[in-house]
Amino acid sequence: MKPKKRDTMPTDIEMAAYGSNGGGDSFAQGISESIREPLGVGQVPAWARGRHGQDAPLRRFIDSFKRDPRRRISTHGIYGHGHPEQYRDGDQIPREQNRASHYFDLHAANVRTANSSLARELKGRHLQMIAIGGSVGTGLFVASGKCLFLGGPAALIIAYAFVGIMLWCTIQALGELAVAFPVAGSFSSYSTRFLDPAWGFAMGWNYALQWLTVLPLELVAASITIGYWNDQLNKAIFITVFLIVVIIINLFGIKGYGEAEFVFSLVKITAVIGFIILAAVINIGGFPADEAQGTTGTGYIGGRYWTDPGAFHNGFKGLCSVFVSAAFAFTGTELVGLAAAETANPRKSLPTAIKQVFWRITVFYIVSLTLIGLIVPYNHPRLLGNNSPGKKKESYSVSDASHSPFVIAIESASIKILPGIMNAVILIAVLSVGNSAVFGSSRTLAALADQRQAPQILSYVDRKGRPLFAILFAALVGLIGYLADLEIQADVLNWLLAVSGLSSIFTWGSICLCHIRFRRAWASRGRSLSQLSFTAQAGVAGSYVGLGLNVFVLIAQFWTAAFPIVTFTDNQDSEHASASQVAQTFFLQYLCVPIVGAFYLCHKLWFRTRVVRSADMDLDTGRRRDVNLTVLKSMEREEVEGWPRWKRVYRFFC
Repeated sequence: MKPKKRDTMPTDIEMAAYGSNGGGDSFAQGISESIREPLGVGQVPAWARGRHGQDAPLRRFIDSFKRDPRRRISTHGIYGHGHPEQYRDGDQIPREQNRASHYFDLHAANVRTANSSLARELKGRHLQMIAIGGSVGTGLFVASGKCLFLGGPAALIIAYAFVGIMLWCTIQALGELAVAFPVAGSFSSYSTRFLDPAWGFAMGWNYALQWLTVLPLELVAASITIGYWNDQLNKAIFITVFLIVVIIINLFGIKGYGEAEFVFSLVKITAVIGFIILAAVINIGGFPADEAQGTTGTGYIGGRYWTDPGAFHNGFKGLCSVFVSAAFAFTGTELVGLAAAETANPRKSLPTAIKQVFWRITVFYIVSLTLIGLIVPYNHPRLLGNNSPGKKKESYSVSDASHSPFVIAIESASIKILPGIMNAVILIAVLSVGNSAVFGSSRTLAALADQRQAPQILSYVDRKGRPLFAILFAALVGLIGYLADLEIQADVLNWLLAVSGLSSIFTWGSICLCHIRFRRAWASRGRSLSQLSFTAQAGVAGSYVGLGLNVFVLIAQFWTAAFPIVTFTDNQDSEHASASQVAQTFFLQYLCVPIVGAFYLCHKLWFRTRVVRSADMDLDTGRRRDVNLTVLKSMEREEVEGWPRWKRVYRFFC
């Protein structure tokens, strides 16, 4: 009798098909067998105990939360096989436990992330939906209204296209790295391996904090969205319900997360496509005024709002002010790379999912926001950031779906049912982002703990492949959402948002730099790109473009933060704001920079790490080695040659 699926080791199904031990075993340099500790003497596998009726269902449920001894990572013997050359000549190997020398063991950190205990259960359809619609939430549906007000419709399209190009280059680089190294922690682990352990530490905590702060933000946004139907109910009720739902989804493991995101993304994709059709109809006058029905309608709009009030607002500074808000809307696209360590077949699934980002950028952002700019004027009084007289201070928050330009556009056509439906879609999108927040923060914290860069308890992974204590920690941070009932909720939410404001820019820039340095080290070893299962369509040149654009956004944000158009918390023109209000706005929009700098300097001063040189980079630990890669690529080329031209063009982008 075969063992039950839930008790088997997580494996890479394509590697297993060729009889490789690479799926659940180590890919460490020079090591041919797994470094996971074998089943202890006298221990009976869980599937065997269940077979003989020794375990009741309740016992099996309780045992599923225990650590699986077969998945435990042991670094004993690493130095004798794959440690860097400087420790192979009989020298005494520094011990990472020696606090006096503060030694950071880079190789051991690479081995631990390469031998993660996380379950490989994500399928291709899960990854594709995560890439297309995952984490699309208030950044698109609500914060885009702020972008429209600050820069106007033309600046809105330019900024989102700018960030879209930057992100496409970044995700292509991430795809190449993630297929080659499907390790836990993904881009934070790459920063440790290819750049500097101190920078990897800073990037890991930067990314974890980003999602930890996003979770309470999204919980508050969900509770505020409920107020569209009934604003008399206590927000704490819905924060409790939504937090429990998000935690339960993540306790179902990676498969539960994947299935939930599959459903959430389907809803969001359907809604955005439906809105695009509706917006086009509104623009051409499909909803004229009807006095009998008491509706005002819009009549034919066309390009009216591009001339009155205009295509641009606040000039070049308005355009620069939109960049970071646009980047916030794209946040979470990189989660597809983080999920590589839990994907059943990364060589096949990841490249397809990476290519879906093109459609996410084109359909979700460029097309939909172009139509938003046509049917909603930038001076509309309900847009986020518009300092119209009488607007309440607490309403200035990206968590309030009533400011959504999508809802405003539908209401302008006097359609009675659809605004409620759009708010329901925003609610689902918010829950989806909250779900992604727990996933992203828990996996990053577990990887940091594996590298000894976070408390060890966070590395605990149970028999179902769930980082339990990391998930619990994320849930505890989510309790901050109960501050939604305070009178100063807007200030609290804005400061939480400030922690994660620029974190995506640092993450994306680091991914591009990691790819550049990886390619340089790969070429210096005399290795060919044909040895890689997937190469970035934009090449290393795309990574240079992505890195440059990320740096430009940081510079533009510094300028607009130091000399703001609108103060962030008080919603006032900077000309009429006090010096303290302008200073507060600067730190709200640039707070992430000193946080990243503090993490980097603390780790750097404590461990005295150095930038990893190309000659010293570990290009083998954790690298996926396809045993018949040449044969697989040859078969794929033959298949592609038989396709018609339209299909080849389609598959290039998909």
